[in-house]
Amino acid sequence: MLEKLLTETIEAIFDTLPVDLTFVDDTDTVRYYSKGDERIFRRTPAVIGMKVQQCHPQKSLHKVEQVVSDLKSGRRNVAEFWIDLKGRKIYIRYFAIRDKTGKYLGTLEVTQDITDLQKIEGQKRLLDEG
Repeated sequence: MLEKLLTETIEAIFDTLPVDLTFVDDTDTVRYYSKGDERIFRRTPAVIGMKVQQCHPQKSLHKVEQVVSDLKSGRRNVAEFWIDLKGRKIYIRYFAIRDKTGKYLGTLEVTQDITDLQKIEGQKRLLDEG
């Protein structure tokens, strides 16, 4: 069981992760995004309180709505895809967030630049130099 953490501590943890996080609640409203100068898809404070449908281009709106619908209904718990963007490989995953009873609480979008990860070969052990 986790001890209670301060909101500031949780936010600092999320902002430190090498991924971009965005949380959309069960009413499709954006409630949180991790900060950082190197976010793949920039967010501004103005997105907080907006419907997720308003944050995506019209051409991809039907896909966003399908993913959210599938996660809400339990048809799937994860949706993932990847795109090429400015010479980088971007991995995007959506996770259904549910409480202990299985009730849908929202969707967590996790976006990560995996370009350099795809180049990893061999192994590097903890505390190895180089």
